[in-house]
Amino acid sequence: MRLVFAGTPEPAVPSLRRLIESPHHEVVAVVTRPDAVAGRGRKVTRSPIGLLADEYDIPVLTPAKPKDPDFVERLTELAPDCCPVVAYGALLPRHVLDIPRHGWVNLHFSLLPTWRGAAPVQAAILSGDEITGASTFQIEEGLDTGPVFGVVTEKIGVTDTAGTLLGRLAETGARLLESTLDGIEDGTVQAVPQATEGVSYAPKIDAEAGHIRWDQPALAVARRVRAVTPAPGAWTEVAGKRLKLGPVELVEEALPPRTIDVRKTGVYIGTATTAVRLNGVQPPGKRMMPALDWARGARLEPGTVVE
Repeated sequence: MRLVFAGTPEPAVPSLRRLIESPHHEVVAVVTRPDAVAGRGRKVTRSPIGLLADEYDIPVLTPAKPKDPDFVERLTELAPDCCPVVAYGALLPRHVLDIPRHGWVNLHFSLLPTWRGAAPVQAAILSGDEITGASTFQIEEGLDTGPVFGVVTEKIGVTDTAGTLLGRLAETGARLLESTLDGIEDGTVQAVPQATEGVSYAPKIDAEAGHIRWDQPALAVARRVRAVTPAPGAWTEVAGKRLKLGPVELVEEALPPRTIDVRKTGVYIGTATTAVRLNGVQPPGKRMMPALDWARGARLEPGTVVE
């Protein structure tokens, strides 16, 4: 099939690469979000999907909005059979959805209808789900409401972060997306309406979501840290300065909530239940480092509390 692929961030790269290399499909163009300022140098940067398309000399379309007339005209000229989508980052209007004869097929990193929305992987970790996965579905005008073509499942490990889990789902999901498109082409796959029960939503995660609340139980603290790692990142404040946190370790001993205890065995912080032990931390303007190295340099007063 002639494909126009829509996607933006790194987790979409395995899917695009797999479709480019597929003997059954031709990626005639890529749609991605416009180049944006990123990084400490604040340089204008191409999206990961745009960069991969450039490697293969595939035309890249970067409409400010999918309803832009120039984009609609160009997409119509390309006459795609289907438009696969992985984390594109913009809503598609009805007249754009109708352009490809097989519509737009989205790879979503959850087992729909669980965790519709922008941050399904983070939501699954936050809620303590043991199993998650990826789904391919036909895009409608509703938020992730379309009928499902296929799913793959993935176990969530006790040390999984959003980054490690999403990395695995990006690979298994890429295979699912390719097989879905193969099935659409040869007529062997049919979309099935989503269940009306078990619907849940995963809103976009912002920087404030990474602010750790130490008045919560230790398990909830550990899950939140893992859910926002690597982005937007977990953090707390110590002596008025923001300290970024890597994944923490649960311990059995209790400490007063928010209180730091520095020992030879590590750096501990109290929660509403038992304490957690810090592993990597990142002070302002520095790289991630062992928590004990940071604590020794910070010369914390006994009884210091975090905010």
